[in-house]
Amino acid sequence: MSPLLPRRGSRTARVALAATAVAVASALTLTACSGSDSSDRGGDDATVRVGLVLEPTSLDIRTQSGAALDQVLIDNVYQGLVGRTADGEIRDVLASGHEVSADGKTYTFTLREGTTFQDGKPVTAADVVWSLQQAKDNTSYVDSAKLAGVTSITSPSEGVVELQLAQPDSDLLFSLTGRAGLVLEQAAKNDLSDSANGTGPYEVSSWKQGDSLTFSRNDDYWGTEPKVAKIVFRYITDPSTAVNAMANGDLDVLNPVDGTLASQLQGNQDITLHRGKTTDKYTLAFNDARAPFTDKRVRQAIRQAIDPKALIKAIGGTGVEQGGPIPELDPGYQDLTSIDAYDPDNAKRLLAEAGQSDLDLTLTYANVYPATIGDVLKSQLAEVGITLKVERVDFATWLDQVFKKKDFQLSMVDHVEARDFGNWANPDYYFGYDNPEVQRLYAESIAATSQTEKEQALREAARIVSEDAAGEWLYTATEITAVRKGVTGFPVDGGNSRLDLAGLAVR
Repeated sequence: MSPLLPRRGSRTARVALAATAVAVASALTLTACSGSDSSDRGGDDATVRVGLVLEPTSLDIRTQSGAALDQVLIDNVYQGLVGRTADGEIRDVLASGHEVSADGKTYTFTLREGTTFQDGKPVTAADVVWSLQQAKDNTSYVDSAKLAGVTSITSPSEGVVELQLAQPDSDLLFSLTGRAGLVLEQAAKNDLSDSANGTGPYEVSSWKQGDSLTFSRNDDYWGTEPKVAKIVFRYITDPSTAVNAMANGDLDVLNPVDGTLASQLQGNQDITLHRGKTTDKYTLAFNDARAPFTDKRVRQAIRQAIDPKALIKAIGGTGVEQGGPIPELDPGYQDLTSIDAYDPDNAKRLLAEAGQSDLDLTLTYANVYPATIGDVLKSQLAEVGITLKVERVDFATWLDQVFKKKDFQLSMVDHVEARDFGNWANPDYYFGYDNPEVQRLYAESIAATSQTEKEQALREAARIVSEDAAGEWLYTATEITAVRKGVTGFPVDGGNSRLDLAGLAVR
């Protein structure tokens, strides 16, 4: 995968955040290609070393945006009333059960007994009410807008929390599985930027910025005790360095493995490669509010100039065509790949009609994404007469220039978060896409009280966005995860955005 997704002010989104440095530090070796014996390395005292790309710039789960925090902190350190399963279903966590009224406007949660924060204090209904109210009222908090439709958050009786809505919100439970629903201790005084006091199975024990983040087992965890003592997340941005670390036994898990380098790990009897599904949408964003992208013909021409199959092949085959803004794993998906399919001859015609037969454009994207992507796009657009200048910048520059200031023509980023179609219904988002019909349909999908109605509205809206050529969806990533022999319980689907490591173990 790749970089993080920044905060959208009161309307948040996720885009992958970039790790800031390459680190190859020594750590406890579980198993190694050099032949170290794993028999005395497993069991409850094991340390698992996990290679990742996305490093947080702060641990503040409330205000610091970016997929790097969601990836490791949610489920493992912080939890909410509800969580999500690997296939996106809702499961009760700090709540022992929940009910939704027939009109979809009242959500009642019964708190699980015996849950505690990592400082030993019990989780109370007051903590839950305070946490959700803070998330709703502070628009600077990531995902605050996802609670905008909640009119009251109360505890009508001991151990019960109730949310009232002005109108139904079909996404509310799913939103509560993310940052908007995390439960923090009201009385805690710790600095959230470099420490955490959650309710999960692991505690943050150390953070060496630019190097690694270490979790230790929460021995007082209210749920099933974790099966490993420590997890060390090592942030390695260079794909070759990461693969070498895995091959040499310096890592026990690598997520993801660069598709062009996967062959270096194949045939290693100590390593298994798993191919998993994701909601990672590698999106070529147009600045729709700025010329020449205000002309639909230009947008269509760019889409038709791009051959996704060739791009996917160039990155090692780790992707599938998408064709529209909703990936296969999300509600409302439909196959839209026939819309503005690869047709360079027609792309030239559209550019000529738009008076843009000799167009110069700049593509700006974070340098944690492969240079191959920019190279392929530059070559393909050149075939239809578009000269593309590629600027790869560090993530902080991308965040300031592209995301915040919207000073760009084309950009490319991996939008990792599930169910984030709402970005296309938000005219203030950095895409600059403003379509009232899409906004109406998205609002209709949120207010729907049946899944059928919800998905129908999303399908209609997604088709409009694709037919309007609001952007180009290069591919949905498939991720390769390398797992060393003896390591079990590591998620291989959706790991770029969420890693629930409660079941991680070493035999």
